[in-house]
Amino acid sequence: MANELSTNVNEITQYIVIRIGEEQYGIDIKYIDNIVRMQQITRVPQVPGHFKGVINLRGEVIPVMSLRIKMGLSADEETKDTRIIIIKMDQHEPIGMMVDSVKEVVNLNSAEIERASFDKSDGQNAYASGIGKHETGLITLLDLDMVFQGL
Repeated sequence: MANELSTNVNEITQYIVIRIGEEQYGIDIKYIDNIVRMQQITRVPQVPGHFKGVINLRGEVIPVMSLRIKMGLSADEETKDTRIIIIKMDQHEPIGMMVDSVKEVVNLNSAEIERASFDKSDGQNAYASGIGKHETGLITLLDLDMVFQGL
Protein backbone atom coordinates (compact mmCIF):
# COMPACT_ATOMS: atom_id res chain seq x y z
CA MET A 1 0.00 0.00 0.00
CA ALA A 2 2.84 2.41 0.82
CA ASN A 3 4.29 1.89 -2.67
CA GLU A 4 0.98 2.82 -4.29
CA LEU A 5 0.86 6.09 -2.36
CA SER A 6 4.44 7.08 -3.17
CA THR A 7 3.85 6.73 -6.93
CA ASN A 8 0.89 9.13 -6.74
CA VAL A 9 2.84 11.87 -4.99
CA ASN A 10 4.41 14.45 -7.32
CA GLU A 11 8.17 14.66 -6.91
CA ILE A 12 9.30 18.16 -5.94
CA THR A 13 12.58 19.56 -7.28
CA GLN A 14 14.18 22.84 -6.22
CA TYR A 15 15.55 25.12 -8.93
CA ILE A 16 17.63 28.29 -8.72
CA VAL A 17 16.03 30.77 -11.10
CA ILE A 18 18.54 32.87 -13.02
CA ARG A 19 18.05 35.63 -15.54
CA ILE A 20 19.85 35.93 -18.84
CA GLY A 21 18.59 38.92 -20.78
CA GLU A 22 14.84 38.98 -20.38
CA GLU A 23 14.51 35.21 -19.98
CA GLN A 24 14.30 33.11 -16.82
CA TYR A 25 16.17 29.82 -16.59
CA GLY A 26 16.15 27.20 -13.88
CA ILE A 27 19.10 25.12 -12.67
CA ASP A 28 18.48 22.06 -10.49
CA ILE A 29 19.80 23.04 -7.07
CA LYS A 30 21.53 19.69 -6.57
CA TYR A 31 24.23 20.76 -9.08
CA ILE A 32 24.94 24.14 -7.49
CA ASP A 33 28.02 24.27 -5.29
CA ASN A 34 28.21 28.03 -4.76
CA ILE A 35 27.00 31.40 -6.03
CA VAL A 36 29.59 34.18 -5.94
CA ARG A 37 29.67 37.85 -6.87
CA MET A 38 31.48 38.81 -10.02
CA GLN A 39 35.22 38.94 -9.53
CA GLN A 40 38.41 39.28 -11.53
CA ILE A 41 38.56 36.62 -14.24
CA THR A 42 42.02 35.72 -15.52
CA ARG A 43 41.98 35.22 -19.27
CA VAL A 44 43.36 32.00 -20.71
CA PRO A 45 44.70 32.04 -24.29
CA GLN A 46 43.37 29.83 -27.08
CA VAL A 47 40.12 28.65 -25.48
CA PRO A 48 36.65 28.67 -27.06
CA GLY A 49 34.95 32.08 -27.12
CA HIS A 50 32.37 31.19 -24.47
CA PHE A 51 35.14 30.62 -21.88
CA LYS A 52 35.89 33.85 -20.05
CA GLY A 53 38.92 32.49 -18.16
CA VAL A 54 39.51 31.23 -14.63
CA ILE A 55 38.90 32.46 -11.08
CA ASN A 56 40.56 31.55 -7.81
CA LEU A 57 37.88 30.50 -5.32
CA ARG A 58 39.35 29.70 -1.92
CA GLY A 59 42.51 28.30 -3.49
CA GLU A 60 40.74 26.32 -6.21
CA VAL A 61 41.16 27.41 -9.84
CA ILE A 62 37.76 27.23 -11.55
CA PRO A 63 37.10 27.82 -15.26
CA VAL A 64 34.30 30.30 -15.98
CA MET A 65 32.09 30.27 -19.04
CA SER A 66 29.58 32.79 -20.33
CA LEU A 67 26.19 31.14 -20.60
CA ARG A 68 25.06 34.05 -22.80
CA ILE A 69 27.78 33.45 -25.39
CA LYS A 70 27.40 29.66 -25.20
CA MET A 71 23.70 30.14 -26.05
CA GLY A 72 24.50 32.44 -28.98
CA LEU A 73 23.32 35.64 -27.29
CA SER A 74 25.07 39.02 -27.09
CA ALA A 75 28.18 39.45 -24.95
CA ASP A 76 27.88 39.78 -21.18
CA GLU A 77 27.36 43.18 -19.60
CA GLU A 78 28.62 43.06 -16.04
CA THR A 79 26.38 44.78 -13.48
CA LYS A 80 26.06 44.71 -9.71
CA ASP A 81 23.68 41.74 -10.17
CA THR A 82 26.03 39.62 -12.31
CA ARG A 83 26.91 36.36 -10.56
CA ILE A 84 29.07 33.31 -11.13
CA ILE A 85 27.32 30.06 -10.32
CA ILE A 86 29.70 27.23 -9.48
CA ILE A 87 28.33 23.96 -10.85
CA LYS A 88 29.54 20.55 -9.70
CA MET A 89 28.45 17.54 -11.72
CA ASP A 90 29.68 13.99 -11.16
CA GLN A 91 31.50 13.66 -14.48
CA HIS A 92 33.05 17.17 -14.48
CA GLU A 93 35.34 19.29 -12.37
CA PRO A 94 33.64 22.39 -10.91
CA ILE A 95 32.89 25.05 -13.51
CA GLY A 96 31.56 28.59 -13.17
CA MET A 97 28.76 30.04 -15.28
CA MET A 98 28.30 33.80 -15.58
CA VAL A 99 24.65 34.84 -15.37
CA ASP A 100 22.97 38.25 -15.42
CA SER A 101 21.35 37.71 -12.01
CA VAL A 102 20.06 35.11 -9.58
CA LYS A 103 16.40 35.67 -8.76
CA GLU A 104 15.09 33.04 -6.35
CA VAL A 105 14.72 29.39 -5.43
CA VAL A 106 11.48 27.75 -6.56
CA ASN A 107 9.95 24.37 -5.87
CA LEU A 108 8.43 22.67 -8.92
CA ASN A 109 6.60 19.39 -8.77
CA SER A 110 6.57 17.05 -11.73
CA ALA A 111 3.07 18.21 -12.76
CA GLU A 112 4.41 21.77 -13.20
CA ILE A 113 7.17 20.68 -15.58
CA GLU A 114 6.57 20.08 -19.25
CA ARG A 115 9.38 18.05 -20.76
CA ALA A 116 11.11 19.32 -23.90
CA SER A 117 9.06 18.63 -27.00
CA PHE A 118 10.71 21.27 -29.17
CA ASP A 119 13.52 21.01 -31.69
CA LYS A 120 16.70 20.63 -29.63
CA SER A 121 18.88 21.52 -32.64
CA ASP A 122 17.45 25.05 -32.46
CA GLY A 123 20.05 27.27 -30.69
CA GLN A 124 18.90 28.07 -27.15
CA ASN A 125 16.45 25.15 -27.10
CA ALA A 126 19.40 22.76 -27.34
CA TYR A 127 20.13 23.52 -23.68
CA ALA A 128 16.59 23.11 -22.35
CA SER A 129 15.25 19.98 -20.69
CA GLY A 130 11.77 21.41 -20.25
CA ILE A 131 9.63 24.32 -19.13
CA GLY A 132 8.58 24.93 -15.54
CA LYS A 133 5.25 26.63 -14.86
CA HIS A 134 5.52 28.82 -11.76
CA GLU A 135 3.54 31.77 -10.42
CA THR A 136 6.39 34.10 -11.50
CA GLY A 137 6.03 32.89 -15.10
CA LEU A 138 7.54 30.25 -17.32
CA ILE A 139 11.05 29.04 -16.48
CA THR A 140 13.21 27.29 -19.06
CA LEU A 141 14.91 24.42 -17.24
CA LEU A 142 18.54 23.98 -18.28
CA ASP A 143 19.91 20.60 -19.31
CA LEU A 144 23.42 20.92 -17.85
CA ASP A 145 24.63 17.81 -19.69
CA MET A 146 23.92 19.63 -22.95
CA VAL A 147 25.38 22.94 -21.69
CA PHE A 148 28.65 21.20 -20.77
CA GLN A 149 28.74 18.79 -23.71
CA GLY A 150 32.14 18.78 -25.36
CA LEU A 151 34.00 20.34 -22.45
